[in-house]
Amino acid sequence: MTQTTDSTTEAGGDGREPDPTTTGRPSPPGADPTTRSRARRVRRVHRAWIVAAVTFVTIIGGAAFNSLPGLLIDPLHTEFGWSRGEIGLAVSIDMALYGLTAPFAAAMMDRFGIRRVVVVALGAVAAGALASVWMTASWQLMIYWGLLVGLGTGSMALAFSATVTNRWFVARRGLVTGILTAAGASGQLIFLPLCAWIVAEHGWRPASVTVALAALVVVPFVWLLLHDHPADAGLAPYGGAYTPKPAPARGAARRTLRVLFDAARTGPFWLLAGTFAICGASTNGLIRTHFVPSAHDHGMPITAAASLLAVIGVFDVIGTVFSGWLTDRFDARRLLAVYYALRGVSLLFLPMLMAPEVHPPMIFFIVFYGLDWVATVPPTLALCREQYGEDSAIVFGWVLASHQVGAAVVAFLGGVARDVFGSYDVVWYASGALCAMAALMALVIRRRREPSGAGGGAVAG
Repeated sequence: MTQTTDSTTEAGGDGREPDPTTTGRPSPPGADPTTRSRARRVRRVHRAWIVAAVTFVTIIGGAAFNSLPGLLIDPLHTEFGWSRGEIGLAVSIDMALYGLTAPFAAAMMDRFGIRRVVVVALGAVAAGALASVWMTASWQLMIYWGLLVGLGTGSMALAFSATVTNRWFVARRGLVTGILTAAGASGQLIFLPLCAWIVAEHGWRPASVTVALAALVVVPFVWLLLHDHPADAGLAPYGGAYTPKPAPARGAARRTLRVLFDAARTGPFWLLAGTFAICGASTNGLIRTHFVPSAHDHGMPITAAASLLAVIGVFDVIGTVFSGWLTDRFDARRLLAVYYALRGVSLLFLPMLMAPEVHPPMIFFIVFYGLDWVATVPPTLALCREQYGEDSAIVFGWVLASHQVGAAVVAFLGGVARDVFGSYDVVWYASGALCAMAALMALVIRRRREPSGAGGGAVAG
């Protein structure tokens, strides 16, 4: 009976947004109003925000490695004589596993708990980065960078954020999704200049050790503060009613594949996967891979082009958080359509902005593209949640895999186009057309129909 009272109070039984400053427990009889007010202030921060903060820091620690490969290609080529193709293959393995591991990681979190999976993932990243210090052959690079780090970072991909958000938040889900998505960009902002300085001053090995330490430092915070479920702390999720912790879901791999097969029989899955593949193609595969060499083709120094690329990360954080805020308030389909349409238009203008020097129109493009870079994540995740309910984190993991596949394809085809046509212009135009297609695809995603009389269910987009 007490538990029922707690959940009703936590949920805000009058239909209003619940007060996150309380735990739902009644005050003792005769308690002084000043004492009650002071107690409410003490409990003002809901545990969900602490869990979100730990998740943010964890993703930053895991993102440290993502800042490293581009800095180490030349040092590894110089020291070992490995071709850039061999080094690039290791990075490709990492990218592929990053995408393909995510849906299985979401199911593993349901089976073994968030905390255990994330600790093992951080250990894999640290082991791969640290072991690379002693490598002497390129096949070791494939194992350390490709296999270990790919599995580790994939287990802390956006499916991790989706799982935390789904369990700990009912209100403010879009905002929290945006904040956690921005953590990856924040990690690169922190570690990219740091690792670049270490490589320039002390060589690539200390930089690799730095990445390993960054992953290990986060482990104690995860183990002590990252609760698997609100019920573990006797709480309701933020903005929701208390629910008991479900039993561990067995057969994680089987469930992951079952969810894929079930989702693949629905139209919205293919539309979401297709739009997100174009998202990956037009960001990681296109701009992150080919912007610097394209600008250099037009006479811009590589250092200047790389600095512009780094600035994208600054506005990436702002755009993602703002997109999460918008997702809580507007139709996710229309947001996606606007994001992709504006991205496509900007890519059509990019060839005209390339010049030997950085000028205001190029700066405007960089700021705009940064704001739009991963703004697509919160509305995409919201649509997965609307369409697939409790399986949404796993479905989003598969949608994320399509993102990585799109990135890998364009990263390869962009280089081929440069070899064939002698410039990147056709790549920008083709990518702009793809973004226009993604905008149309987003608009035709249908709303999920709920059974009549249902009191809850999917979140309306």
